[in-house]
Amino acid sequence: MLEVEGLETAYGESRVLFGVDLSVAPGEVVTLLGRNGMGKTTTVNSIFGLVRPRAGHIRIDGKDMTRAAPHLIAAAGLGLVPEGRQIFPTLSVQENLVATARMPGANGGKWTLERIFELFPSLRERRRNMGDQLSGGEQQMLAIGRALMTNPRLIVLDEATEGLAPLVREDIWTCLHLLKDEGEAILLIDKNVDALTRLADRHLVIEKGRIVWTGTSSELLETPDIKDRYLSV
Repeated sequence: MLEVEGLETAYGESRVLFGVDLSVAPGEVVTLLGRNGMGKTTTVNSIFGLVRPRAGHIRIDGKDMTRAAPHLIAAAGLGLVPEGRQIFPTLSVQENLVATARMPGANGGKWTLERIFELFPSLRERRRNMGDQLSGGEQQMLAIGRALMTNPRLIVLDEATEGLAPLVREDIWTCLHLLKDEGEAILLIDKNVDALTRLADRHLVIEKGRIVWTGTSSELLETPDIKDRYLSV
């Protein structure tokens, strides 16, 4: 449903992306891997119209959305869990969830407030707490729940478990496996390669704004030098 072809993006005179190609099919889980500063977040921001690409094409269901406004990207069926969560700190948990919600029938979706509370029971317990009263893990759960409430057909997570306690990370991975089992399409950025290979169908490695490797989980596990060359700090 998502096709990115020849994507080039720059900040002023500083080019960041050099012809990035990626795609995500319905129900597929794809990861974008790479060290910090290699262009992962810029790729995500370009897809969502938060940064204007200099060249290339972004297509959703075959329709060119390269220079579409962010709200049109969301309306086309993409949901974002941004790096840093970016929840509304002065809204309650429930208000955060319903602020951008779409009807369950949107995009053939089924996510409701009750289903989010079933997925993350701790959010039900804290539904009246303000966003800035939550722990980092609870804020990440809320960011995922908020994205799901738009009933997207593709959910994009930028640094899904960054900075979270180990037990909370396990909760997030469990959630992502449940979403995959339900047929959700996912584009995922994270540094935990072991967890990603248990979840994802395909992986793309980005280095200095270029895709330098792509393959399946089994291929990534069978090519340890890829991890050493492009992912290790």
